[in-house]
Amino acid sequence: MRVCILYSGGKDSNLALLKAWKEMEVVCLVSLSPKSEESVLFHYPNTELVKLQAKSLKIPLIMKACSDDEVGSLNALREALKEAKELYGVEGVVTGAIRSTYQATRFQRICDDLELWCFNPLWLRDEVSILREALELGFEIVFTRIAGYPLSKDMLGRKITIETVEMLENMKRFVNPAGEGGEYETLVLNMPLFTKRLKIVDYEIVGSEYDATLIVKKAELVET
Repeated sequence: MRVCILYSGGKDSNLALLKAWKEMEVVCLVSLSPKSEESVLFHYPNTELVKLQAKSLKIPLIMKACSDDEVGSLNALREALKEAKELYGVEGVVTGAIRSTYQATRFQRICDDLELWCFNPLWLRDEVSILREALELGFEIVFTRIAGYPLSKDMLGRKITIETVEMLENMKRFVNPAGEGGEYETLVLNMPLFTKRLKIVDYEIVGSEYDATLIVKKAELVET
C-alpha cells in the first residue's frame, strides 16, 4: 500500500514512519506548519526543519501553513492529503497518534472523506515503552518545547536518555510521559532512516520557566 506519513519531525511521527517503512511503500511526508504554540492540532516548534529531515530521509515532502484553530488546521490537512493523493497516488495515511481521541477522530474523518485508510501504529501503546523503543532503535531526540510544571526550560535542547525516560515515568502524576497532552515537544536529530544527521548550529530559548520553546535559528545536515 502507498502511504504518506503525517510528519512533524518529532519522535512519534518518526517512529510511526519507521514502522510503516517496514511494511508499506512510503511515498511522501505531509507536514503542517501552524502559526504558534497555541495550535490545537499540530506540532509547532521549528516546523521548517522538516525540510532538512525530508532531505535526509530522501522522501518527498508536502508542507502547508495553517492557522492555529481547529477548522483552519483541518482544512489545511485536507488540502495536503488531497495533494498527496493526486501527486503520489497515496492510498493511506500513517500518524503518530498515541491516545488523543481528539486528534485521531478528526484525522479519521478527513481520511474517510478522501477515501484514504488511516493507520496509527502507536495507538494505545504504553508511553514509556514508546520512548524506550525509540532509544533502543538509535533515535537521537531533543526537547524543543516544555509546557507545564514540573518540566522546566533547562530541559530544552537536552537529549532524551534512559535517565530522562525514568524521570518522565516518575512524573506520570503530572504529565503524560510521551507529551501526548502537549506537555512537551521534540525534534529528532537522527534515526535509522536518516542518511545524514541533523545538527543544531544556533538557537535561542524563549518563554518562562515552565512554558518555553527552543527556537532553532540555524541547522544543517552532517555526516553521521
